[in-house]
Amino acid sequence: MAVVTLTIEELAGERIDKALSQMEGSWSRSQIGNWLDEERILVNGVKVKAKYKVRQGDVIEVDVPEVEDLEIVPEDLNLEIVYEDADVLVVNKPRGMVVHPAPGHTSGTLVNGLMHHCKDLSGINGVARPGIVHRIDKDTSGLLMVAKNDVAHEGLVNQLVDKSVTRKYTALVHGHIAHEKGTIDAPIGRDQKDRQKQAVVDKGKHAVTHFQVIERFGEFTLVECRLETGRTHQIRVHMNYIGFPLAGDPKYGPKKTIDFGGQVLHAGVLGFIHPVTKEYLEFESPLPEDFKQLIEELRG
Repeated sequence: MAVVTLTIEELAGERIDKALSQMEGSWSRSQIGNWLDEERILVNGVKVKAKYKVRQGDVIEVDVPEVEDLEIVPEDLNLEIVYEDADVLVVNKPRGMVVHPAPGHTSGTLVNGLMHHCKDLSGINGVARPGIVHRIDKDTSGLLMVAKNDVAHEGLVNQLVDKSVTRKYTALVHGHIAHEKGTIDAPIGRDQKDRQKQAVVDKGKHAVTHFQVIERFGEFTLVECRLETGRTHQIRVHMNYIGFPLAGDPKYGPKKTIDFGGQVLHAGVLGFIHPVTKEYLEFESPLPEDFKQLIEELRG
């Protein structure tokens, strides 16, 4: 790793992510945002958020991570491509598939399949995550948008930041939700008692989930959750926080839950403005067969 030290002389008043991307042309704003989240960037020795506006004379230290030496082999995983053009593609990820490789887990991921399917993917998120703009958990099924070049990647990331991407999920939760709809506005951050989990914490990141009841089954409720923000495990954490944890969730749900092999959650609707043509695109993925079968069983 190399520490790069920069001093603000001309860009006072700009957000730090924008200022740094202009000062170092090879750094993208999304890349800088990740480094801020990982506390790799200090301003005058203090960590700041992406919205921090730099001041004349600020000394910024950037701990630039080493390029990952991770060999990723393209694999024919028979991906379900819902949409594709020269700039973006939308894929319907099956439950049980990891999105991107990591040390010790370098095969069978969505990225392995994407690299077999197409040769052109954006490089902004590094060698382990080519084209990956956002992700869903291993045991969550559904739609993901993928960038095929860096221009498309920046455009899609900016929409996520602006909260203009449509993301709707279908979830089965424990409990009987009496009201028809609601909004959960509660900050999410690392769980201080368990570093492998997220939790609602006072100093967490702004997080908003809107939900609406679809159907009730006695001790369970089927809901549609619409994400306004996209924090790690957001729906799982938020629904647990209000007392209705996801069925099957091994991390946030009760010990005695449905044996589904993971949380009963499907990313069914994805909409965004095409980063090049500026046309609004929206896609819908039907519930997987095992999800539909579970609902039929609950209906009895």
